[in-house]
Amino acid sequence: MYAIISDGNHQYKVEEGQELVINYRDLPAGEKLTFDSVLAVGGSGDTKLGSPLVAGASVAAEVLGPEKGEKLVIQKMRRRKNFRRKTGERHIFTRVKIGKISV
Repeated sequence: MYAIISDGNHQYKVEEGQELVINYRDLPAGEKLTFDSVLAVGGSGDTKLGSPLVAGASVAAEVLGPEKGEKLVIQKMRRRKNFRRKTGERHIFTRVKIGKISV
């Protein structure tokens, strides 16, 4: 069984037992999280599409903890001015494990 959920400005196709990286949330590891905005539920031959959401559907997840993404490098340069700057950053994400998909 799979579900398509919406979280923030992202949509994810999730299955039970799958690990997923979502935008950062300040939640401790082991905390329960519920996604109520389910766009579609499918699997085993029966597919339910929402307009825009499937009524009464939700996806339970458990927070595994924060995680840093890959480094993004930012370079600035102005030609002929001897100006060069190089900085970088790493976004913080939250890793969750999908539990039960209920319809």
